Order: sequence, then C-alpha cells, then structure tokens
Amino acid sequence: MRDVYLIGIGQTKVTKNAGIRGRYMAEEAINRAVAHAGIELKQIGMLVTGNMTAGRLTHQQQLGALHADVVGLRGVEAATVEAACGSGAAATRWGVMAVGGGFHDVAVVCGSERMTHACLDDTTAALATAADWELEGINGESFISLNARLMKRYMHTYGVTSEDFGHFAITAHENGFTNPNGFLHKKIDMETYLNSRMLVDPVKLLDAPPVCDGAAAVILATEEVARAAHRQGLPLIKIAGSAIGTDSLALDSRRDMMVLEGVVLSTRRVMEQAGIKHEDIDIFELHDAYTIITSLSLEAAGFAEKGKGVHFGKNGEITRTGKLPISTFGGLKSRGHPVGATGVYQLVETYMQLTGTAGENQVPDPEFALTQNVGGTGATVVSHILQRCS
Repeated sequence: MRDVYLIGIGQTKVTKNAGIRGRYMAEEAINRAVAHAGIELKQIGMLVTGNMTAGRLTHQQQLGALHADVVGLRGVEAATVEAACGSGAAATRWGVMAVGGGFHDVAVVCGSERMTHACLDDTTAALATAADWELEGINGESFISLNARLMKRYMHTYGVTSEDFGHFAITAHENGFTNPNGFLHKKIDMETYLNSRMLVDPVKLLDAPPVCDGAAAVILATEEVARAAHRQGLPLIKIAGSAIGTDSLALDSRRDMMVLEGVVLSTRRVMEQAGIKHEDIDIFELHDAYTIITSLSLEAAGFAEKGKGVHFGKNGEITRTGKLPISTFGGLKSRGHPVGATGVYQLVETYMQLTGTAGENQVPDPEFALTQNVGGTGATVVSHILQRCS
C-alpha cells in the first residue's frame, strides 16, 4: 500500500429547508475541496459519494456519476457507497484503498445528504432502514426507539440516571456554538438538557441529533501529489490508518448489547495500521449521534472501562483543552447529522484541527486524531487515523 494524504477539504453550511438540491450541495463542497487542494480537475481519477437516503427521499440514485457530471468530471470512475449513517467514512475508505492500492493518484470523496424537504414520517422511515428490517423495522422500531433500548439497558445495568449523560450534549453544544458551518448555535446547561422534550423514554430531544442537510468533500492523493500541491505553508496530513469493523444489525442478535463490537474491531485495526497507542490520540471525533452511543463508543474504543464511559468527561476530559477532546466542532449533536455526509464532515474538521486552522475551535497542538463514523446502532463502524506530518 502507498501512503495516502488528505490534501483538500470543502464543506457546506449544515442547514434545514434551504431549498438547495443535493447535487448542488455536493458541487459546492467538491469545488471548494479542489480549490483548497490547489489541483486541477484533470488530475482526479476517481469520485466516490457517500449517501444513505437519496433513493428514498429524493428519488435519485447513481449519485457518483451524477456528481461527477455536475462538477465537470463526466467519464471519470465514480460510484456511490451506502453504509447507513457511516456512508461518508465508508466512501472515504474506498478512496483510500483506490489511492493506496495504486489505482489512482488522486481521488475525491463527497458525503452528501438532503432530508429536510421530506415530511418527518418519511425521513424517520428512511433512517429506520439502517436497522434490521425483518427483526426490528417490521415491528415498528425506529432509530430513536432502538437507541432508547440501548440507553435504558445501560441505565439499568450500571445504575446510572439520565443526568449522567448530560455532559456529552452540553460539551457538543459548547463547541458547536463557534462552528460557522454548524446547524445548532445554542449553548445549553444541565437544567435545559434535563427538561428537554422526551422522544422515546429515556431518550430526550437533547440526547439526539437534528435532522438536517449538508455536503462535505475531501481530496485524497499520493505523497508525490501532496508535496507538489499548493499547501499554503500547512503541514501534510497523512491517512495513517483506515479500517472497518462490523456487527449484527439487530440489537438482540449481538453477543453483548452493551458492547459495540464493530467499534472494538474497527479501533483495533486502525490503531494497528497506524502503529500508535491510545495515549497517542489527541482528538477522538466519535459518532455522537446519541449520548448513549458516545458512552458505548468511549468504552468499546478503549478510552473508558465498561460501564464507566458515561462518566468520562465529567471533569473536563472531553473539552477542547481536555485529555481527549471530542465533538470539537459540535459533533453530530450540534454541527448536525446529515447522515451520509457526517463521516466526511468529521474528516474535514479533523484536517482543520491538525493543520491549526480550526479558529475558535482549535485544540492545542494535536498530532494524531481518530475519527469514527457509525452506521446504524453499530453494525458498520469506519475509523480513520489522521497524522500531522512535516
């Protein structure tokens, strides 16, 4: 495998009911990434799009070819990758393999999702396809109800209360307040969190991410291309690891519902590739779609003991100046969760952190960052480790 570098980023502001069709959101993000990388379109050999719901909510498939056509890359190798909420990072994994495997010297990856034009019932049904239809969906389970099952089981198993999850939402909103491309610019406190509307007991509104639209893009390239590209004095950012781990879609089919086995496997594999240990990680951009997933991810990724993830961060460890910053631009909770785009937003934001261009959201001097994008309630987990190089 050749070394792969992230050399360009682009993103749209995460919005709701903006009236911008998906192809044009993708076009904006891709064009910004190409311009940021300082390369020409003719250098791009492949385009991969991550998306979950377009076929159902916008009646449009073949987004890879569509986006290639829109941005002036008609004829290039292009395809769409679907892994539910993990589609964006899964598309990036495909791009990493294409460049690392020697098939292309430059690849563009775009994550794109448009949902807010559809009625809520249709959006809820589309998101529920991330579950096992025959075992869960057909019984009326929604994505919210499945996370409520996880949260209720966790609370019962470890004797914790709803209040114990609040600091995750509070931190995300604190960080998202200064993200110019984020969706929710509202700080919250514990009282606001505890009094937020109940969705499905015990999941409250402030435990869950907002439904929103957005697109983000990254340019992946070989070291030769990366060093030749116009970097404006910024350090090189290497994809030091890229891995996927999986588990059963259905919660009741898992060996232990309180362990995200896909996170365990994905984290182990990506860290072995990068040749680093947990103490080397300066940022963990986890998939904080629900506060229960934050707790379980911290445990499964090896940063907290089983049953202790919910308490991690209560003493400031997860803030931007803490031991293990998470959700540094607001995460899925505050930046927003345009599902197929989320994993690429994580990479864009992490690139900004490692190059020192994160503005008010900057984490002090990070070298290694772990990003983790989860499909469903943990069935597909895509992890990447980014490294700042000279």
